[in-house]
Amino acid sequence: MGLGVIVTVVLVATSGDADQDKKSPTESGGSTRSPSPSFSIPTELPSELPSALPSELPSLPSEFPSEVPSLPSELPSGLESLFPTLADDEVPFYLLRTGDCFNTNDSLPGQAAKRSCGTPHDAEVVKVAELNGSYPTEAALKEAASALCEDPLERKAAQQPAGTVRGTLVQYPDPGGYEVGIDNVACSLAADIGGGSHKLTEPLT
Repeated sequence: MGLGVIVTVVLVATSGDADQDKKSPTESGGSTRSPSPSFSIPTELPSELPSALPSELPSLPSEFPSEVPSLPSELPSGLESLFPTLADDEVPFYLLRTGDCFNTNDSLPGQAAKRSCGTPHDAEVVKVAELNGSYPTEAALKEAASALCEDPLERKAAQQPAGTVRGTLVQYPDPGGYEVGIDNVACSLAADIGGGSHKLTEPLT
Protein backbone atom coordinates (compact mmCIF):
# COMPACT_ATOMS: atom_id res chain seq x y z
CA MET A 1 0.00 0.00 0.00
CA GLY A 2 1.46 3.29 -0.98
CA LEU A 3 1.07 6.49 0.93
CA GLY A 4 1.31 9.71 -1.08
CA VAL A 5 2.40 12.95 0.54
CA ILE A 6 1.74 16.27 -1.21
CA VAL A 7 3.88 19.20 -0.14
CA THR A 8 2.79 22.69 -1.25
CA VAL A 9 5.52 25.32 -1.49
CA VAL A 10 4.48 28.97 -1.68
CA LEU A 11 7.00 31.31 -3.26
CA VAL A 12 6.63 35.02 -2.58
CA ALA A 13 8.18 37.25 -5.28
CA THR A 14 9.28 40.75 -4.34
CA SER A 15 9.76 43.58 -6.86
CA GLY A 16 12.87 45.74 -6.94
CA ASP A 17 10.78 48.96 -7.32
CA ALA A 18 10.10 49.07 -3.61
CA ASP A 19 13.80 49.50 -2.88
CA GLN A 20 14.15 52.27 -5.43
CA ASP A 21 11.35 54.33 -3.83
CA LYS A 22 13.04 54.22 -0.44
CA LYS A 23 15.21 57.20 0.30
CA SER A 24 18.25 57.06 2.53
CA PRO A 25 18.02 59.06 5.76
CA THR A 26 19.27 62.63 5.45
CA GLU A 27 22.73 63.41 6.84
CA SER A 28 23.28 66.37 9.12
CA GLY A 29 26.10 68.79 8.38
CA GLY A 30 27.48 68.69 11.94
CA SER A 31 30.43 66.46 12.67
CA THR A 32 29.43 64.17 15.50
CA ARG A 33 32.03 61.68 16.65
CA SER A 34 30.93 58.59 18.51
CA PRO A 35 33.17 57.51 21.38
CA SER A 36 35.57 54.72 20.43
CA PRO A 37 36.43 51.95 22.90
CA SER A 38 39.98 51.85 24.28
CA PHE A 39 41.98 48.63 24.78
CA SER A 40 45.01 48.08 26.98
CA ILE A 41 47.54 45.23 26.79
CA PRO A 42 49.59 44.27 29.88
CA THR A 43 53.20 45.32 29.41
CA GLU A 44 54.79 42.63 31.62
CA LEU A 45 54.33 38.90 32.01
CA PRO A 46 54.15 37.40 35.53
CA SER A 47 57.64 37.29 37.04
CA GLU A 48 57.47 33.67 38.18
CA LEU A 49 56.13 30.55 36.49
CA PRO A 50 55.67 27.19 38.29
CA SER A 51 59.05 25.43 38.26
CA ALA A 52 57.94 21.81 38.69
CA LEU A 53 55.00 19.50 38.27
CA PRO A 54 53.40 17.95 41.35
CA SER A 55 55.78 15.36 42.82
CA GLU A 56 53.21 12.57 42.98
CA LEU A 57 50.62 11.50 40.45
CA PRO A 58 47.79 9.10 41.28
CA SER A 59 49.01 5.54 40.75
CA LEU A 60 47.32 3.20 38.29
CA PRO A 61 46.34 -0.31 39.42
CA SER A 62 49.20 -2.72 38.81
CA GLU A 63 46.93 -5.65 37.96
CA PHE A 64 43.67 -6.02 36.14
CA PRO A 65 41.11 -8.69 37.06
CA SER A 66 42.29 -12.04 35.74
CA GLU A 67 38.80 -13.21 34.88
CA VAL A 68 36.13 -11.42 32.91
CA PRO A 69 32.53 -12.47 33.64
CA SER A 70 31.46 -14.90 30.93
CA LEU A 71 28.52 -14.17 28.67
CA PRO A 72 25.77 -16.79 28.36
CA SER A 73 26.53 -19.15 25.46
CA GLU A 74 22.92 -20.20 24.90
CA LEU A 75 19.57 -18.43 24.71
CA PRO A 76 17.09 -19.09 27.51
CA SER A 77 15.39 -22.40 26.88
CA GLY A 78 11.90 -20.93 26.37
CA LEU A 79 12.93 -18.34 23.78
CA GLU A 80 13.18 -20.65 20.78
CA SER A 81 9.44 -21.28 20.89
CA LEU A 82 8.81 -17.66 19.86
CA PHE A 83 10.38 -18.25 16.44
CA PRO A 84 8.87 -20.84 14.08
CA THR A 85 11.33 -23.38 12.71
CA LEU A 86 11.04 -23.52 8.91
CA ALA A 87 12.65 -25.92 6.49
CA ASP A 88 15.06 -24.44 3.95
CA ASP A 89 12.43 -24.54 1.19
CA GLU A 90 9.56 -23.08 3.25
CA VAL A 91 8.53 -19.44 2.90
CA PRO A 92 5.61 -17.38 4.21
CA PHE A 93 2.80 -17.27 1.64
CA TYR A 94 3.22 -13.49 1.17
CA LEU A 95 6.69 -14.05 -0.34
CA LEU A 96 5.33 -16.27 -3.12
CA ARG A 97 5.41 -14.92 -6.68
CA THR A 98 3.32 -15.65 -9.77
CA GLY A 99 4.45 -18.97 -11.26
CA ASP A 100 5.81 -20.41 -7.99
CA CYS A 101 4.91 -24.04 -7.36
CA PHE A 102 4.63 -25.33 -3.80
CA ASN A 103 3.34 -27.90 -1.35
CA THR A 104 0.95 -27.08 1.47
CA ASN A 105 0.92 -28.20 5.09
CA ASP A 106 -2.35 -28.22 7.02
CA SER A 107 -0.48 -27.56 10.28
CA LEU A 108 1.24 -24.48 8.79
CA PRO A 109 -1.46 -22.77 6.70
CA GLY A 110 0.56 -19.58 6.31
CA GLN A 111 3.64 -21.37 4.90
CA ALA A 112 4.47 -22.81 1.51
CA ALA A 113 7.18 -25.37 0.72
CA LYS A 114 8.47 -24.32 -2.70
CA ARG A 115 8.92 -27.05 -5.31
CA SER A 116 10.11 -27.24 -8.88
CA CYS A 117 7.11 -27.06 -11.21
CA GLY A 118 8.46 -30.13 -13.05
CA THR A 119 8.13 -32.32 -9.94
CA PRO A 120 4.91 -33.33 -8.11
CA HIS A 121 3.45 -30.42 -6.13
CA ASP A 122 0.17 -29.30 -4.61
CA ALA A 123 -0.42 -25.88 -6.16
CA GLU A 124 0.87 -23.10 -8.41
CA VAL A 125 0.48 -19.35 -7.89
CA VAL A 126 -1.60 -17.81 -10.68
CA LYS A 127 -1.61 -14.25 -9.38
CA VAL A 128 -0.36 -12.21 -6.43
CA ALA A 129 -2.87 -9.46 -5.65
CA GLU A 130 -2.77 -6.62 -3.15
CA LEU A 131 -5.41 -5.72 -0.60
CA ASN A 132 -6.43 -2.09 -0.16
CA GLY A 133 -8.89 -0.56 2.27
CA SER A 134 -10.03 -1.25 5.81
CA TYR A 135 -10.91 -4.78 6.93
CA PRO A 136 -11.53 -4.98 10.68
CA THR A 137 -12.34 -8.72 10.78
CA GLU A 138 -10.94 -11.90 9.27
CA ALA A 139 -14.27 -12.51 7.51
CA ALA A 140 -13.95 -9.14 5.76
CA LEU A 141 -10.37 -9.93 4.73
CA LYS A 142 -11.39 -13.37 3.41
CA GLU A 143 -14.21 -11.88 1.34
CA ALA A 144 -11.95 -9.19 -0.16
CA ALA A 145 -9.16 -11.69 -0.91
CA SER A 146 -11.58 -14.12 -2.58
CA ALA A 147 -12.96 -11.33 -4.76
CA LEU A 148 -9.42 -10.42 -5.92
CA CYS A 149 -8.68 -14.03 -6.89
CA GLU A 150 -11.99 -15.10 -8.42
CA ASP A 151 -11.60 -13.90 -12.02
CA PRO A 152 -7.90 -14.76 -12.59
CA LEU A 153 -8.38 -18.25 -11.11
CA GLU A 154 -11.46 -18.97 -13.23
CA ARG A 155 -9.70 -17.84 -16.42
CA LYS A 156 -6.58 -19.90 -15.69
CA ALA A 157 -8.55 -23.00 -14.67
CA ALA A 158 -10.48 -22.89 -17.94
CA GLN A 159 -7.20 -23.14 -19.88
CA GLN A 160 -6.05 -26.37 -18.17
CA PRO A 161 -6.60 -29.91 -19.48
CA ALA A 162 -9.52 -31.69 -17.84
CA GLY A 163 -8.63 -33.24 -14.50
CA THR A 164 -5.43 -31.19 -14.03
CA VAL A 165 -6.69 -28.90 -11.28
CA ARG A 166 -9.36 -29.73 -8.75
CA GLY A 167 -9.54 -26.69 -6.53
CA THR A 168 -8.38 -23.18 -5.71
CA LEU A 169 -6.30 -21.88 -2.83
CA VAL A 170 -6.49 -18.27 -1.60
CA GLN A 171 -3.94 -17.27 1.06
CA TYR A 172 -4.36 -13.93 2.79
CA PRO A 173 -3.16 -12.19 6.01
CA ASP A 174 -5.09 -12.20 9.26
CA PRO A 175 -6.16 -8.81 10.73
CA GLY A 176 -2.96 -8.53 12.79
CA GLY A 177 -0.74 -9.16 9.78
CA TYR A 178 -2.69 -6.75 7.61
CA GLU A 179 -2.40 -4.08 10.28
CA VAL A 180 1.43 -4.25 10.20
CA GLY A 181 1.59 -4.04 6.39
CA ILE A 182 1.21 -7.58 5.01
CA ASP A 183 -1.23 -6.98 2.17
CA ASN A 184 -0.38 -9.67 -0.42
CA VAL A 185 -2.90 -12.30 -1.45
CA ALA A 186 -1.64 -15.47 -3.18
CA CYS A 187 -4.19 -16.83 -5.68
CA SER A 188 -3.34 -20.44 -6.60
CA LEU A 189 -4.78 -23.40 -8.48
CA ALA A 190 -4.42 -26.69 -6.62
CA ALA A 191 -4.29 -30.34 -7.61
CA ASP A 192 -6.37 -31.46 -4.63
CA ILE A 193 -7.89 -29.74 -1.62
CA GLY A 194 -8.22 -31.42 1.76
CA GLY A 195 -5.46 -34.02 1.71
CA GLY A 196 -6.11 -35.69 -1.66
CA SER A 197 -3.34 -37.63 -3.37
CA HIS A 198 -3.60 -36.01 -6.82
CA LYS A 199 -0.60 -33.79 -7.69
CA LEU A 200 0.38 -31.29 -10.35
CA THR A 201 3.44 -32.49 -12.24
CA GLU A 202 4.25 -29.63 -14.61
CA PRO A 203 3.70 -25.86 -14.93
CA LEU A 204 0.15 -24.73 -15.66
CA THR A 205 -0.54 -23.87 -19.30
